[in-house]
Amino acid sequence: MADPRSLLLLAGSPGGAEQSPLPSFILMGLIFGIFYFVLIMPMKQKQKKLEEMTKTLKSGDKVVLSSGIFGTIVAVEDDAFALRIDQNTKIRVLKSAVAGRAEEPATEKK
Repeated sequence: MADPRSLLLLAGSPGGAEQSPLPSFILMGLIFGIFYFVLIMPMKQKQKKLEEMTKTLKSGDKVVLSSGIFGTIVAVEDDAFALRIDQNTKIRVLKSAVAGRAEEPATEKK
């Protein structure tokens, strides 16, 4: 059988007493801080690096789009690139669609 005094401790404070909201605010601030440093800050850094890379792209650079299409830049416009994806195929894409520079595929040795 449980000790009646321990049951009273588990019951908490009497109904009329109010608790301070400060611990709840501290906990919410701590959770927000963790989310900021684990999720938000790395995403901002990655976005900033991608924007800097997009600004330095010029005609002749090989890029890959976020959809997975590889191409070579043939013209740079204000908010778009003209890409050559095949010998006779050119498309216009937004600068935000560029995911990065294209790496040369590694050849497999057999």
